[in-house]
Amino acid sequence: MKIDAHHHLWQYDPTEYGWIDKSMGVLRRDFLPADLHQEIEAAGVDGVVTVQARQTLEETRWLLNLAEQYAFIKGVVGWVPLADPDVHEQLESLARLPVLKGVRHVVQDEPDENFILGEAFNVGIDALAKHGLVYDILIYEWHLPQAMQFVDRHPQQVFVVDHLAKPQVKSGTVEPWRERIGQLAERENVYCKVSGLTTEADRQTWNDEQLSIYLDTVLEAFGARRLMFGSDWPVCLLATTYGRWHDLVQRHFKSLSAEEQSRIFGHTAIEVYKLDVE
Repeated sequence: MKIDAHHHLWQYDPTEYGWIDKSMGVLRRDFLPADLHQEIEAAGVDGVVTVQARQTLEETRWLLNLAEQYAFIKGVVGWVPLADPDVHEQLESLARLPVLKGVRHVVQDEPDENFILGEAFNVGIDALAKHGLVYDILIYEWHLPQAMQFVDRHPQQVFVVDHLAKPQVKSGTVEPWRERIGQLAERENVYCKVSGLTTEADRQTWNDEQLSIYLDTVLEAFGARRLMFGSDWPVCLLATTYGRWHDLVQRHFKSLSAEEQSRIFGHTAIEVYKLDVE
């Protein structure tokens, strides 16, 4: 089964989705399961993991409800207030729905560059293991040193790095991202999503060759066993189409064995998020 491990859905509201600014006109509309199904069907993708796009329990519950209605939504990575004292009660309530597979916080937008090391936030992370929930790490590359400290506090927790930790693709800068993502990958409980690169590049002029070094780096660092394909649709529409990104990743890894390709395009996500694909 082929899995897209990272995409979003929303009913657009300019107040609720304030991060979608005027330069992102293509995103300023609803993106719902029917729209997504057309894209994945064309690409030959069988199922998806839906990831939060705003930090509210309301959205998390909405996504979980959609997953109950649409069989191709195999899992949800939602948001919960990890730093709040009542996070245990929130997790108890939400985790009753087995389609909740993970939690994410938009760390990249926090003004404190050390937010991910905060004590209350880390107490919340400790609560995830009880429910078998994955934590998705959304950061920019300059947060990688803190991310390593963060991961080391939770050796039993499974982590997934979103978008290769957002390297500086537009400028073509590789270091120190390459060294640091390699160091993070030394932690066996950390996985990585092959997603989000085109929006970090020049969105009008990027090409396949420009992205190759970043894809090669994470393959060397994590190996196919700990990589998973993600479209980052519809955010990817700022720079590419669903089909073009899917085809680029497929072409880039075509020299790998069939088993390795199946890891990247499905088996890793199924294993990590414990997806029900029967």
